[in-house]
Amino acid sequence: MLTIIDTACANLSSVKFAFDRLGYVAEITSDLNKIQSADKLILPGVGTAAAAMKNLQERGLIEVIQNLRQPVLGICLGMQLMTAFSEEGNVETLNLMPSQTALIPDTGLPLPHMGWNKVRYTEGCPLFDGIEQNSYFYFVHSYAVSPNENTIATSHYGVDFSAAIAKDNFYGVQFHPERSGKNGALLLRNFVEKI
Repeated sequence: MLTIIDTACANLSSVKFAFDRLGYVAEITSDLNKIQSADKLILPGVGTAAAAMKNLQERGLIEVIQNLRQPVLGICLGMQLMTAFSEEGNVETLNLMPSQTALIPDTGLPLPHMGWNKVRYTEGCPLFDGIEQNSYFYFVHSYAVSPNENTIATSHYGVDFSAAIAKDNFYGVQFHPERSGKNGALLLRNFVEKI
């Protein structure tokens, strides 16, 4: 049972359609019981960290997510919410990993970082099984997580940043796999079948 957590601030349907195309049934819900009983979960996000955390708080989802034991994949803002704090609104986030989310440093490149970029991952990570090193994925973000002990993949936009993070049963990707062609589709399939 694959469940997409309804954060009320994401393009949920595009994530659901990505799983539909792969032949998986994914349900979008904010129902606490369905979330707790799901086999695997997706935490998507578009917009600001402050708005997302407010929505999760209002739906009573913060502690539920923090106590999940099944695999969870955060996408874009969903990944950033897995950190302890976001400069975007100066808000405490889910604190699933001790890192922080900060504005990408000004190196003369335009923000947001938008478009295709190479991703280099840690060898042996099942999320990237069958995906070539330095494959391209699609990004849209102005905030990022610096490389840290939970980083399993990096990308570069003026500076290196975490393209994917993981700790225990929580995984996050900064890029949009649902918009990343065959590599994104394979990553989603790996999450369902190999994590």
